[in-house]
Amino acid sequence: MADRVHPSAKPNGNAANITGAAAAAVNPKAAAKPPQFPPPAAKNQMYNPNRIPYRPTPTAYHRHNRRRCTCRRCFCFCCFWSLLFICTVLLLATIAGAGFYFLFRPKPPAFSVSSLKIIQFKLTTTSDDTTHLTVKLNLTLSTKNPNKKLIYSYDPISLTVNSNSVLLANGSFTGFNSGPNNITIIHSTLSMASQVLDADSISSLKSDLKRKNGLPMKILLDTMVLAKMDKLKSKEVGIRVTCDGIHGRIPTGKTPAVASTTNAKCKADLRMKILKWTF
Repeated sequence: MADRVHPSAKPNGNAANITGAAAAAVNPKAAAKPPQFPPPAAKNQMYNPNRIPYRPTPTAYHRHNRRRCTCRRCFCFCCFWSLLFICTVLLLATIAGAGFYFLFRPKPPAFSVSSLKIIQFKLTTTSDDTTHLTVKLNLTLSTKNPNKKLIYSYDPISLTVNSNSVLLANGSFTGFNSGPNNITIIHSTLSMASQVLDADSISSLKSDLKRKNGLPMKILLDTMVLAKMDKLKSKEVGIRVTCDGIHGRIPTGKTPAVASTTNAKCKADLRMKILKWTF
């Protein structure tokens, strides 16, 4: 089978050179200036000298920064005005309290122990080697309101008598009002029936009973009190009165033993309750 010769798809380089030379001979200006081809459409749009270049405007960034600055500014203003308001309220309360103090000169109530009689005091040991304590006391206290215009209003009072860490007796007294320059007498019977003691409490009581001065006792009063003056009334505040320096002996027979209260001193402390803690 005879081989066929196909013409080449590409133009011959020599023919192209001959054609260019002939064109140069006919038109020398065309030979001097190289042919210009139209640029592609995309490049024409990209490098168009009359077209304004695109510059993205960061409006979203500015809005975000502006919003952040506005929120931060509002937060700072809120904090500033809140602190200013709190400081103003505290300042006004301080001024009002100072004015009230210098105008009326309020004084805390005074407590004192008038007498303490030990009616019964028994330590009994049963067959199962347990020791029981039975105590009965008669207590008389006095409270004085040294103010000229204030009235103290007391809630029911809880009374407790201890000897070191051993509970001897407890009782209560009804609430009352103490007027200006008034003395109120508190009389109560405190008792404890068949209280089971541990070994440490027993040894502590027996060693204290052998002392020359007798058994040391401490009286605790817990109550709530508020102050009133005309139409003004304060909030109820907890108060604890501690009376120390009392010594007593075990009574003999049916005659009660009178405890020594010559060196007894009472101290009143406010008890502030915050959440679950009492100070």
